[in-house]
Amino acid sequence: MNHVFHSMPPTVTTERLWLRRFRSGDARPLTEAVTESMPELSMWLPWAQGLYGMPQARLFIKSSSRSWRRGRAFDFSVTMKNTPGRVVGGVGIWYTSRIQRTGEVGYWVRTDLTGRGVATEAARALVNLGFETMGLHRILMRIGVGNHPSRRVAEKLGFTYEGIAREEIMVRGRWMDHEVYSLLEQEWRRCNPV
Repeated sequence: MNHVFHSMPPTVTTERLWLRRFRSGDARPLTEAVTESMPELSMWLPWAQGLYGMPQARLFIKSSSRSWRRGRAFDFSVTMKNTPGRVVGGVGIWYTSRIQRTGEVGYWVRTDLTGRGVATEAARALVNLGFETMGLHRILMRIGVGNHPSRRVAEKLGFTYEGIAREEIMVRGRWMDHEVYSLLEQEWRRCNPV
């Protein structure tokens, strides 16, 4: 069993948010959040295509739980502290290379809460976990070209633009380029002294 699994907290709180490991009871609020935000999410995310219902949410939660147990990826549901039963998004961190101590953070926020700093607050918490708990040296964010709100999250968190990963994923039947951003451990430490 990976030591990170044992040290990764199942819940993380920030000023306004409660991040919690997904569990089976999240299927309905997750489905509601994704369904209400599908027009926007489907523009950028390969998993947010077509019908997203309870079966897709349950499958994601089961897969997320398996990845968590294996110490590969750590997905958290995002809720506002003032409305704890309502999923407002998801945020995750995963290894892209354990040997090179590299990981990636991804996030989404339901449409009715975009533009309020929720994604930035949630992603900041996972960046901190990446460097503090997972011992990462480098964290990536890959953002669909044209997804300006997501790009602002990376910039607000001090990530550096590296370039374009051409035709990296297929979304809506088309190959999508990604802007690649990174943050190094020493850069993070300068802003987060012990």
